[in-house]
Amino acid sequence: MVRRYYDLPSLTALAVFEASARHLSFKLAATELNVTPGAVSRQIKAVEEEIGVPLFVRLRTGVMLTNAGEDLYAVLASGFSRASEVFKSVKRGDCSKNVTLACSDSIASMWLMPRMPGFWNRHPEIAVDHLISDNAKDYRRAEVELRIRYGSGSWPDERAEPLFDDTIYPVCGPGFAQEHMDATAESLPELRLLHFNWVDPDWIGWDEVFRRAAIPHSTPRGCRFGKLSVTMQAAQADQGVAVGWHRLVHPLIKEGKLVRITDLELPSPGGYYVTWNDNRTLSPAAELFRKWLREMAAQEQEC
Repeated sequence: MVRRYYDLPSLTALAVFEASARHLSFKLAATELNVTPGAVSRQIKAVEEEIGVPLFVRLRTGVMLTNAGEDLYAVLASGFSRASEVFKSVKRGDCSKNVTLACSDSIASMWLMPRMPGFWNRHPEIAVDHLISDNAKDYRRAEVELRIRYGSGSWPDERAEPLFDDTIYPVCGPGFAQEHMDATAESLPELRLLHFNWVDPDWIGWDEVFRRAAIPHSTPRGCRFGKLSVTMQAAQADQGVAVGWHRLVHPLIKEGKLVRITDLELPSPGGYYVTWNDNRTLSPAAELFRKWLREMAAQEQEC
């Protein structure tokens, strides 16, 4: 048998593994690749036998990657992403003016979209595709060149440039504020609270706010939402008090749709960053968009 030049499993098997690791599901990988789950399972088993270690832990509810699986997935996702970039560049030619940006629903709806007309006016020849998701695994998709992320600034295999930091404080609708005009920071746990969770743990909730402010409290109760934009809509409708991130909510405060309640204010534990794969050269369109984001961030720092 002729030895494979790179001493790797077949490209088909690696593609099956990458899809399975990305979805953390053999069934979803099978649907994407238009094969049966049994075929996916056999390909994964063949790769595991060849590499000599398990790549997945099989659970009753699905699968999860082992440490070796995480390492292999990171390399394959990066390699497939780069191959996709080159393929699309050759297919479209040098005149390609597309860039794909990934970010959360909160950042897209409450910070990016109001500013995008400025970019369109300056660079009408560039098409920006928006991948809006609160699942960070989607940010590894091959077409994504840039990401706007909130967090510590450290993510595997990504270069990160800081955009701006943030401040958090309680916000509510004008009617709710009028009804609770005597509220203090210490009395906040007694009010009707609106919780933004079920997403990236970097976004802190009321429990963490109270701990950082040294405010005694029991387990915070109230309504829970999976999107910050919906949480703020509930706050505007006088349904309770929400944790507000200044960079995202200050336009609503200027418009009088939200108001600050109490004098509680804390520095946000995370910041906002523009990131990209550290082994990927950005396209000219992505470079222009990155520079524009940094320009918008500089203006934001003055607010």
